[in-house]
Amino acid sequence: MLFRTPELRPDEETAIKRINELRTQLKYATSAPKRWTGLLRRDAFARAIRGSNTIEGYNVTIDDAVAVAEDEEPLDADEETRAAIIGYRDALTYILQLENDPHFEYSAALIRSLHYMMIKYDLSKRPGQWRPGPIRVVDERKKQVVYTGPDADKLPSLMRELISSLNEKDASPAMIRAAMAHLNLTMIHPFSDGNGRMARALQTLVLAREGILSPTFCSIEEYLGRHQDDYYNVLAEVGKGSWHPECDARPWIRFCLLAHYRGATNLLRRTRELQILWDEIELQRKKLGLPERVEVALVTAAFGRRVYNSLYRKMSEISDQVASRDLKKLTDLGLLVPHGEKRGRLYMGSKKLLAARQRLKEIRIEDDPFAMDKPKQPSLPGLSAE
Repeated sequence: MLFRTPELRPDEETAIKRINELRTQLKYATSAPKRWTGLLRRDAFARAIRGSNTIEGYNVTIDDAVAVAEDEEPLDADEETRAAIIGYRDALTYILQLENDPHFEYSAALIRSLHYMMIKYDLSKRPGQWRPGPIRVVDERKKQVVYTGPDADKLPSLMRELISSLNEKDASPAMIRAAMAHLNLTMIHPFSDGNGRMARALQTLVLAREGILSPTFCSIEEYLGRHQDDYYNVLAEVGKGSWHPECDARPWIRFCLLAHYRGATNLLRRTRELQILWDEIELQRKKLGLPERVEVALVTAAFGRRVYNSLYRKMSEISDQVASRDLKKLTDLGLLVPHGEKRGRLYMGSKKLLAARQRLKEIRIEDDPFAMDKPKQPSLPGLSAE
């Protein structure tokens, strides 16, 4: 027996409708080629990597997450953190490839393979294998056991039931199916380590298979990383300390819907900010007589991100020589500030560039999707929220 999906209440159905409206706007905004779409996609992917690994205690900077997303060497991460975020990147990248696979099906082999990608850097954690014995989750801050998983001999049958439920046709909204997959895998706790990362990746995979919006933009892993205490608290509330699939999953469902709503709201906000900032930088670039390709470096730096030669080359598809010349020119103009020497050199936005970003930054709004009165959401230029 697994945790069962509760019958949705009217306010939950309304919340799903509102989330879908936001996602429709996001789909429209990100489906057509725009100068800033690639930057937004890369940032969202990096934030998902960072969010999920931060929950596991790995201190990942957004710059290192971006570097790993682009197959570059992270600058601040220690060896173990580097291995963890690379493993998670590989698993998420594979999930993205499964989005439109016509022969796709859920299986134990798939779940175990994804887990191996994530944890392969430490063979003592038995990557890709079910745990051989009991498992307990300990709150290190309180020094107490907060959850005990089901007996190891129950794992094969519980995982077969979970996989069967994932492959069945289900009329429930994909967000609900994904949330229940996350909950059940977390509570089964089938691996010796990495269960949280695997459960969050499985949730993203279920969302990816929905096909309404790119999985890069529908993952809630960034939100979970920023609200770890709430995440742990709701799992504790539903789990009751051990394997209790008879418990009500509604608090978890509502938490996930809140995460989806606020995540989509923040992505739309970033989309608007990117579009407006890019337009302003384009005007300034033209006044200075600079080539169009430098815009991506300036926008990246304006958002407080590091810019370095190899990353700029990839973003602009230019040679090392051209990249070096461009970055020197932007430095001479006082738009970028260099740090380090030679191959270790990186560039940050100048005060002038960062000030432009702050001036155009919107206030983050944390609306409640369960409120009866529909909150007003600012739309993208040329779009209607209807």
